[in-house]
Amino acid sequence: MVMPTARASTWTRTFGTDRAATRTRARRARVVVEASKRALVSVSDKTKMTELAGGLAALGYEIVSTGGSASAIEKSGTAVTSVDRVTGFPEMLDGRVKTLHPGVHGGILAKREDASHMEAIAKHGIDTIDIVAVNLYPFRETVAGGGDFAKCVENIDIGGPAMIRAAAKNHPHVYVVVDPSDYDKLIEHLKSSPSAEDDLKFKRELAWKAFQHCASYDSVVAEYLWSQIGGGAPAPELSVPMTLTAALRYGENPHQPAAVYADGSLAEAAGEGVARSIQHHGKEMSYNNYLDADAAYGCACDYPTSDPTCVIVKHTNPCGIASASGAGGDLLEAYRMAVRADPISAFGGIVAFNCTVDADMAREIREFRSPTDGETRMFYEIVIAPSYTPEGLEVLKGKSKTLRILETKPRSGATKSLRQVGGGWLEQASDSLVPEDIVFEPVSDVKPTPEQLEALKFAWRAVKHVKSNAITVATKGRLLGMGSGQPNRVNSVRIALEKAGDETEGSVLASDAFFPFAWGDSVEIACQAGVKAIAHPGGSMRDQDAIDVCNKYGVALVTTGHRHFRH
Repeated sequence: MVMPTARASTWTRTFGTDRAATRTRARRARVVVEASKRALVSVSDKTKMTELAGGLAALGYEIVSTGGSASAIEKSGTAVTSVDRVTGFPEMLDGRVKTLHPGVHGGILAKREDASHMEAIAKHGIDTIDIVAVNLYPFRETVAGGGDFAKCVENIDIGGPAMIRAAAKNHPHVYVVVDPSDYDKLIEHLKSSPSAEDDLKFKRELAWKAFQHCASYDSVVAEYLWSQIGGGAPAPELSVPMTLTAALRYGENPHQPAAVYADGSLAEAAGEGVARSIQHHGKEMSYNNYLDADAAYGCACDYPTSDPTCVIVKHTNPCGIASASGAGGDLLEAYRMAVRADPISAFGGIVAFNCTVDADMAREIREFRSPTDGETRMFYEIVIAPSYTPEGLEVLKGKSKTLRILETKPRSGATKSLRQVGGGWLEQASDSLVPEDIVFEPVSDVKPTPEQLEALKFAWRAVKHVKSNAITVATKGRLLGMGSGQPNRVNSVRIALEKAGDETEGSVLASDAFFPFAWGDSVEIACQAGVKAIAHPGGSMRDQDAIDVCNKYGVALVTTGHRHFRH
């Protein structure tokens, strides 16, 4: 049963001296017996709660609890004191007010070494609380589950954060536990009779975790409320809750410490993206592995799932892309085409798919020889896909002990990205434009054929993922060459054409931005090399020069009206 509080001395609690208080004095008086230790346990996530309560009770703690937590603890066989016995007030306002009372917060916040604090709580018949085990209403889950505004607001916790913050502030005297994974640690710590120094260190760790728990919770609440009133404008203030996924061996270079965090914001509630990957096999991920995997998978997932596609990335740039549509519907051949686009760069790269990897595909990845010599098996750092068949996964594991095999949910819809600069952060919406969203407007005398238009769309989708200045040369469903990261566009064109080689004849070309010059420059060089159709955003003062050059060489030119810079 729920037990009344037992204490050695007697006292009568009254608040106020008016007639109403006098009439209720008898109801609110109670006899108490002094106990040395008390723990308040009130949690929404009840994982291991009854084990915690039982463990603390076995160590001599009186357990104080609320509502459903108290009922569950009682049913488990542990004696429990309901919080209204401590406060002298019942829960009210549909549970909105349970613990917001001096009988609770005075017991948590009193400094034990401060005589005036102890005298003050003694004067009002308040006893100390030594452990606070609290976690918060499931606000994030309520929003993610599609709750309406009223339901979401009702799941904003008030009393919980107040108790957590009070206990964390007074951590020299109070253990505060917000994570069920810490329950066993707490019990073992209490059993170990720690030194004062070790005890304070442990309490400080718990206090940090408590404040971070509240901060992350409040970040999500603020994110939700701004989404309801902000109208899409940037929030005047912004915080992003993040949870450490792993400490990495190092960053981009061995002298740089690094870590990877999972984004806990509502915008990432679906658990998508590389930071949430399941790693089935291989060495631990590095900082550079995450960057490259994100680039490869982002590019692969930009292609429609109706057209299975393979992307190979090196240093965040796609060096090979091919779709089944460009290989007669054969995904195995599409993989080979992606390798052949730049086999030197592909060696040691990341292979990404927008489709399930089955046993046949896994064998091809495992056994395919480098086109450079026809003998050396291709080596990769990572294979990443949305799913694997059981046999495909086992076959792929046989390629190498070190090969990292990632299973990752594709990103869905437009997202926002944050990027750090000195002293601040840049926020922008993701570049989610795909060919289906825009119009490819012919501006030359020669119009692209249907097949050339499909190839232009493929190339334009690819160039979005190449670092600026970016150029891609392609045929339908297949990347032939790309030029990336050059300070001037003409050099990117030359590099892309060089990689395409003899296959440039009859190909198409896409540029991430307009051509500032045409005669004797990028456009004419491409036309002279055998490119037959070109796509660029347009918008240059010299757009007419590009049109004139293409008309001279009988090349189709289309404008997209959209730029794809990537820095």
